[in-house]
Amino acid sequence: MSSMPVEKDTESISYVKCPEDGRPIRGGTTQDKRDMWRVGRDQELNRNFRFLSVLGFTAVLMCTWEAALFGSSYGLTDGGKGGMIYTYMGGLFGFSFVILSMAEMASMAPTSGGQYHWVSEFAQPQSQRFLSYITGWICVLGWHTGIAGCSYTVANMLVGLVAINYPDSYTYEAWHVTLLVIAVAFVAFLFNTFLAQKLPLIEGIILIIHCFGFFGILIPLWVLAPISSASEVFGSIEDRGGWGNNGLSCLVGLVGPLYALIGPDSAVHMSEEIRDSSRVLPLGMVWTLILNGSTGLVMIVTYAFCVGNIDEVLKSQTGFAFIQVFLNATGSVRAATGMTVVIMIMQFCAAISNVATTSRQVYAFARDKGLPFSDILSKVNMTFTVPLNALCVSLVIVFLLSLINIASSIAFNAIMSLGTAALLTSYIISISCVRIKRWKKQPLPPARWSMGKFSPFVDTVSILFLAIVLTFSFFPLTNHVTPDSMNWSIVIFSGVVIFSLTYYFAYAKRVYHGPVTRVRVVE
Repeated sequence: MSSMPVEKDTESISYVKCPEDGRPIRGGTTQDKRDMWRVGRDQELNRNFRFLSVLGFTAVLMCTWEAALFGSSYGLTDGGKGGMIYTYMGGLFGFSFVILSMAEMASMAPTSGGQYHWVSEFAQPQSQRFLSYITGWICVLGWHTGIAGCSYTVANMLVGLVAINYPDSYTYEAWHVTLLVIAVAFVAFLFNTFLAQKLPLIEGIILIIHCFGFFGILIPLWVLAPISSASEVFGSIEDRGGWGNNGLSCLVGLVGPLYALIGPDSAVHMSEEIRDSSRVLPLGMVWTLILNGSTGLVMIVTYAFCVGNIDEVLKSQTGFAFIQVFLNATGSVRAATGMTVVIMIMQFCAAISNVATTSRQVYAFARDKGLPFSDILSKVNMTFTVPLNALCVSLVIVFLLSLINIASSIAFNAIMSLGTAALLTSYIISISCVRIKRWKKQPLPPARWSMGKFSPFVDTVSILFLAIVLTFSFFPLTNHVTPDSMNWSIVIFSGVVIFSLTYYFAYAKRVYHGPVTRVRVVE
C-alpha cells in the first residue's frame, strides 16, 4: 500500500480507482470497494443498509417533528408563538445548507470516521493532524451526550406521564430518572448487539412509525384543540427571556430548532455498512432534510395554534409544555398519555440509532489511535459483526453520566447541552477545511453526489450560519441567570477540549497521524 506521510502537501494527492484485487466486500458494490481502497481500510463490517433503512436511521435519530414538540419550551420562552415558527423556519433554511455541504463530503469520502476523517484529508497540511484529532474528540463527546440526552428525555417523559396519571400518589426522586436513563440506554445497547444485523429492517419499520405517528399527533390537535387566531400566532413575537430585544430573543430561541435539526451526520458514521455508500448516503441525508424538515414545520405551526396560555403550559407539572398542550387539547389524561407514548417510542428509537452512531465513531477514531486503549476499542466482534468493545464502553460512559443526575441535575443538564455545541463545532471545522481547499483551487476527491458550481456558495453560507448558532448555543434560556438556569456547557466543553489536548501532547501526538496517511496516492 502506498501512503502519504503527514508532512506531505495534500495538493499532491491524485484520486485513483482501486485495482480489482479480489478482496471480499461483505455485501458492498464495486464502488464501495474502490472507496474503501482509496481511504486505505479493509471492509470489516457488513454492508446491509439500503436507501430506506438509511433514511429511517437518520430521520428517526433526528426526530425532527418530535423534537420540535419537546424542545418547544425554548421557542415559547424566547420568541413566543410566532417567534417559535420563525426561528424554526430560519433554522431549517440555514441547516439545509449545512446538510447539503455534508452530503457532498460524505459522497467524497464515505467512511465511519466522518468529520475527523474529512478534516484529516481536506485540511491544510500543517494543521491536518491537530485539527483532525480535536474534531475526533469533539465528535466522541457529542455523540455520547446524545445517547444520554435521548435516554434522559424518555425518562422524563415517563415521569411526566406518571405525574398526570397519579398526581396524589407519586413523589419525584432524582434517582428514579437515573435508573430509567440506565434502563433505556441498556435496551438500546441490546438492539445494537443481538439485533445488530436486523437493524436495517428495524430502522425501516421505525420510519413507518415515524410517519404514521406524525398524523397520530397532528390530527387530534387539529380536531380537538382550541385554536388561536392567525393574527395572534403569526403576529406575535415575545421576549419572555428578558433579553430586551425581540430579535435577540429569537436568536437565543434558535436552540429549540437546533435540537430538532441537528444530527444529519449520524448516517455518515454508518457509511461502511451502507451498500453503494457514496451515492445512497448523500441521497439519504437530503431526503431526510426534505421529510423531517417539512413534517417539523407543519407540526410546529400546528402546535403554535394549539398552545393557548403560554405561562400555563410552561409551568406544567409534567415538565414538558407539549404534554400539557395535549392534555388541554383532548381534555383526557388517557388521550394525552397515548399521544405522549408515541413520542416516547420515537425518542427511544432515536436512542437506538444514537448508540449505533456513537459506537462507530469510537471504533473509527480508535483504529486511527485517537483514543486511549485504541487497540481494544477498534476490534470488531465476529459473532455480532459490530465493534462490541466500543459499544460496551459507550454504555458504561452513559451509565456514569446518568449518575451525575443524582447529585446535581444542573450539572447533568449542562452535559446534555454539550452535544449540540460539539457537533456544531465539528461541522464548522470540516466544512471550513473543504471551503479553504476550494478557495485555494486544490484538488478534492470526486463526488458521485455533487452541487457542482454551487458548492462554494453553499459551504460559505453553511459556515456563517453555524458560527451564529454555535455562539447562541452557549446562551442561557433567560437573561436573569441563577445557578440553576445558567448554561454551564461552555465550561464543560472547554474542560473536555483541555483534557483532549493534554492527552494529545502527552501521548497521542506520538501515535496519532490521522487517516490522511492511509489515503491512496499515485506514486
